[in-house]
Amino acid sequence: MAIAGDLHGDWLDDDHELLIQLAPDGVLFVGDLGEADVRLVKAIKNLNIPTALILGNHDRGYDLTGELLRLQLNILGNIHCGWGLRNWQSPKIAVVGARPCSAGGGFYLSPEVVGVFGPITLQESVNRIVLAAEDACEAMPLVILAHSGPTGLGSDADSPCGRDWRLPAVDWGDKDLELAIDQIRKKRIPDLVVFGHMHHSLKRGNKARKTFFEDRWGTIYLNAACVPRRKLDKDGNILHHLSWVQFLNGHLDYVSHRWFRNDTSIASEEILLNRSNRSLV
Repeated sequence: MAIAGDLHGDWLDDDHELLIQLAPDGVLFVGDLGEADVRLVKAIKNLNIPTALILGNHDRGYDLTGELLRLQLNILGNIHCGWGLRNWQSPKIAVVGARPCSAGGGFYLSPEVVGVFGPITLQESVNRIVLAAEDACEAMPLVILAHSGPTGLGSDADSPCGRDWRLPAVDWGDKDLELAIDQIRKKRIPDLVVFGHMHHSLKRGNKARKTFFEDRWGTIYLNAACVPRRKLDKDGNILHHLSWVQFLNGHLDYVSHRWFRNDTSIASEEILLNRSNRSLV
């Protein structure tokens, strides 16, 4: 399954064609598509691949009324799983959406989000995520899709959700997501929590963010926000970044960050998890 990190408008025809040629079982988009870019939203909607998406803080439209946000949600339909659930039959995966349009930093609703969803409280947000998870098929792996990850993954600048653009560094995750995961865990252990928002390259110094974490219950947390997600190799050829996860016998088995060439071959790969020690994936 492919995971597209924060796009910020950087999704062109060759990206679209690459994804079609790769033909993953499914694709997850973690948000920040491109400042309410309706063209891009329509392109994702038309992908002939099982797709789940959550909008990020850069997708809210900045129009205060929420009309641009509402337009995107209407286009996406059930592809957008914020505060909701998608039970995929092929692949057999349950995807639960966290709070849409999050900007991290604990809990905050922008005027645009309030305009569309109403003045949701932190506890109401927790309840929505938990109820969606309770409806997930127990026979399927449980994936939680968020724009910002949860609090509790560290407060250093290079933590998966650490604030690195201002001192002091703090935990900049979503509190409602952490509380929801704590409640969900009482009935079942989420297999994977995938998110973006906090870019892999830190703003202070030439350092990179930690993008992978496994908690003591076995849940994997993956930050997919490689920005920019296109670069050139030494020969001037375009490479495209996608994170990649694979399940085996209903359990998360393989996690990596991959750079693909236009011909779908893998130029480089950072393997983060390989439980079955696969030599070929």
